[in-house]
Amino acid sequence: MKNPETRRPRPGAAILRTALRRNIGAMAAGTVLMGLYQAAETAFPIALGLIVEHTMRDRSPGSLGVSIGALAVIITTVSLSWRFGMRVLQKANTTEAHRWRVRVAACGLQPAAGDVDLKSGEILTIATEDADQTADIIEVVPLLFSSLVAVVVAAVALGLADLRLGLLVIVGTVAILSVLAVMSKRIGAGTQEQQARVARAGAKVADLIIGLRPLHGFGGNHAAFGSYRGVSTDARRQAITVARVNGTYAGTAQALNAVLAAAVSLTAGWLAFEGRITIGELVMAVGLAQFIMEPLKMFSEMPKYVMIARASAERMALVLDAPSATATGTERPEPGGSLEVDGVHHGPLRGLTFTVAAGEFVAIAAYQPRAAAELASVLAVNTAPRTYGGVVRVGGREIGDLSVEAVREHLLVNPYDGEIFAGTLRTNIDPSGSGRPVDAAVEASMLTDVVALHREGLDHPVRDRGANLSGGQRQRLSLARALAADTEMLVLHDPTTAVDAVTEQLIARNIAKLRRGRTTLVITSSPALLDAADRVLVLDGGVVTAEDTHRNLLAGDEAYCRAVAR
Repeated sequence: MKNPETRRPRPGAAILRTALRRNIGAMAAGTVLMGLYQAAETAFPIALGLIVEHTMRDRSPGSLGVSIGALAVIITTVSLSWRFGMRVLQKANTTEAHRWRVRVAACGLQPAAGDVDLKSGEILTIATEDADQTADIIEVVPLLFSSLVAVVVAAVALGLADLRLGLLVIVGTVAILSVLAVMSKRIGAGTQEQQARVARAGAKVADLIIGLRPLHGFGGNHAAFGSYRGVSTDARRQAITVARVNGTYAGTAQALNAVLAAAVSLTAGWLAFEGRITIGELVMAVGLAQFIMEPLKMFSEMPKYVMIARASAERMALVLDAPSATATGTERPEPGGSLEVDGVHHGPLRGLTFTVAAGEFVAIAAYQPRAAAELASVLAVNTAPRTYGGVVRVGGREIGDLSVEAVREHLLVNPYDGEIFAGTLRTNIDPSGSGRPVDAAVEASMLTDVVALHREGLDHPVRDRGANLSGGQRQRLSLARALAADTEMLVLHDPTTAVDAVTEQLIARNIAKLRRGRTTLVITSSPALLDAADRVLVLDGGVVTAEDTHRNLLAGDEAYCRAVAR
């Protein structure tokens, strides 16, 4: 992603131009085929008028056979051009929607800067509905041109019969589009707001699902549901407003198209009555007046779809141009190096400084939970290096100079609320199927009882977000995944808050044993983990205020004893 100092927000129009440019070949082929379809459709009433005209003058079977053959050719052209034209356009539409979904999902998976207010539920909506609606522009433009072809062919044919009929179609079409263009702007603005509110409601649902059990625990579920009801109500009201505007637009378009068709029919009837056009031309005019309503309807609806695609593209730009919080350098850390935090100022952190030597097991006892969370965020590069003072060095290199891939390969930060995915126990521990040391990680995290409980063992199914696991089981599964990664540096944030004291004691010993010779930092208040560490750093007021072994701190630091003793 671009540097935010030089980055300019990408407007929706730029995204639409990119989509159009990438599919210019398919759109050209689709426009030709759909234009041929509309021209053949328009030719049908023209052919009927000519048949009536010639039949009245020449009633031979040969003329009738030629007429039937001409109609057969027109019908075949209509069928084949529509079939292949829509196939080309829909394939391009589907492919382009897939491209944008992948792009949005890729950007959404990268942590965004803290000033970007986009939640996972909103990104999901943008990656699905908005990506699809943006890609609709691939079909909209060719259909717009093909509808224009039908209107032009009809106007020319009617103009050849009588100039007034042709002018009536042209003037009427311009007037209809002028009225509807004004209305379509309101639809675009309303649709963008509706999509934003629906996305916020989706994000609220995602947050509720994640926190449902804790909410029930302290009785906050009713307040949370009330909050969601408010957000959902706002989305419903906006949806009704947009539906009302869409209904008005569609009704107005239909009424104006019907008025124009009636005007063409009545004018043609009056001209025929005056003897200025023939009976065959009257049949053609009435047929075109009825036929032209369909391309006019399509033609008049195109501005609405363009505005909807533009609104969706604007929302996609929020994700695609969100400044990244991750490192953007190109360097790689030196293997076997240390983890250094040097004078970091961010939120509650006030010049935090410490070093974890290569192969050392260090624990941090943070008296303020927010300070612990901010430290984990900084180390995970969820907080952009440019947004805080001081530096973090991994293997002797500043984290801002490292590539994202290098940081992820070298330093893993496992959050206290690690996500659990639908699949199996095995796919959650080793998502890539790379043959990581799964068995050792399962044993170290004390997940063995969960595996033994089920006949499928590690292949036991896991529901989305670990819905069929307890809180402790989910936490141990997340810990097993972190240990199986076997990275050179591992940071664990409160990895055992949901397990009992006995299990916690065993996990602490197992982590120390499994990670021997690997750099490990645990941010925790667990006495078991603190005791298993080589040394403990006390984080209070945003700085390190004490440093020693857990047992020495218990013996000589009363505040520490009160904070961690259970």
